[in-house]
Amino acid sequence: MARSSKKGPYIDDRLMKKIQKQKQTGEHTAIKTWSRSCQIPPEFVGHTIAVHNGRIFINVLISESMVGRRLGEFAATRTFRSHGRVVAREISKT
Repeated sequence: MARSSKKGPYIDDRLMKKIQKQKQTGEHTAIKTWSRSCQIPPEFVGHTIAVHNGRIFINVLISESMVGRRLGEFAATRTFRSHGRVVAREISKT
């Protein structure tokens, strides 16, 4: 179920304050966050946000095309190794 349109998009207040502080100081270091469900507003464009994927922080540079999506979409939580391999069996003649 989607979030009510009356409430508006979910944007983490602490993350928004950190972005505004960076804009005032002109600093562009990565901001760490665990808020994967936070939607990306236009104010985040051009900033780097380190999103936690459950194990490490993944740096995400926010661009115009990411506005309206969630931060968690850009930090995958699972690592694909490979599909199972077929093991060739040796047929012995006895």
